[in-house]
Amino acid sequence: MSISSTNRTSLACLVLLFFSATLLSHTASRLLPDISSYESHEQWMARYGRVYKDADEKERRSKIFQENVKYIHSSNNGMNKGYKLAVNEFADLTNQEFTSTRNRFKAHECSASTSAFRYENVTAVPSSMDWRKKGAVTPIKDQGQCGSCWAFSAVGAMEGITQLTTGKLISLSEQELVDCDTSGVDQGCEGGLMDDAFEFIVKNKGLTTETNYPYKAVDGTCNSNEASNHAATITGHEDVPANSESALLKAVASQPISVAIDASGSDFQFYSSGVFTGECGTELDHGVTAVGYGTTGDGTKYWLVKNSWGTSWGEEGYIMMQRDVDAKEGICGIAMQASYPTA
Repeated sequence: MSISSTNRTSLACLVLLFFSATLLSHTASRLLPDISSYESHEQWMARYGRVYKDADEKERRSKIFQENVKYIHSSNNGMNKGYKLAVNEFADLTNQEFTSTRNRFKAHECSASTSAFRYENVTAVPSSMDWRKKGAVTPIKDQGQCGSCWAFSAVGAMEGITQLTTGKLISLSEQELVDCDTSGVDQGCEGGLMDDAFEFIVKNKGLTTETNYPYKAVDGTCNSNEASNHAATITGHEDVPANSESALLKAVASQPISVAIDASGSDFQFYSSGVFTGECGTELDHGVTAVGYGTTGDGTKYWLVKNSWGTSWGEEGYIMMQRDVDAKEGICGIAMQASYPTA
């Protein structure tokens, strides 16, 4: 065989080897995402102690998990939003499943008459506020698969005003509201309204502690003995003037405030860090507590909001939401139906 013939044969072998390697690489790239996603789901299950009733349920949840992971990665790798999403304990739930069990704030029509707003004449507020640093915020709680967000929002605001007036930070009972505040709009895990919770607390002449009446994440029968064992009281409640972030700023500068938001989007479900500027409407469905505000290093203004979805969600249970937006309602409607207890 001539030298030139040998070279041609060697070249052909190299070309064949190259194309074979390329084909294998493409095949592996198609297979790897499914394999890695399956392994990720297994790891996720172990981390959060998730157990499914059968193989069909596991397969269905695995598909949902993989779709959510793709969404999270796509969002994080897309435009610079200023906030990040992450795989959390809710990653095997569709957005509809997630919101239907947790977001049960019952929005109400704003009345034509405006109630008193004690902070109307406040002219100077600090450039930033974090009520956690002032000892007026209890640790993050977890409402579980119960639509009791309204109770956690109201209790968070009441814990704040109690600390400000007495100097004592007391973890108060959401379960008392879930079990006992059921004669009106508020209906435990089926949803409620913070203003109605404040009304109940006033009529009940107080609320007991979390220790005395611990949270169960299910509707129960009212324990009247514990419900009469008051640890804190309020004298009434007031609404923040609607659709005014400047009025909300005056209020949050003065005490933790109950606020309602539209938390129905997937970006909210998987929020992890940064200032949330995501797409959301004004269909208020979730009650939370505004416990501060500030400005990031790059000049982005934000509200500091305490959620009730445990510490694995968001920034250890908190979210920063963009402040001073163009819409008068505020981001996700945060300025639409804010209120606070008085003491």
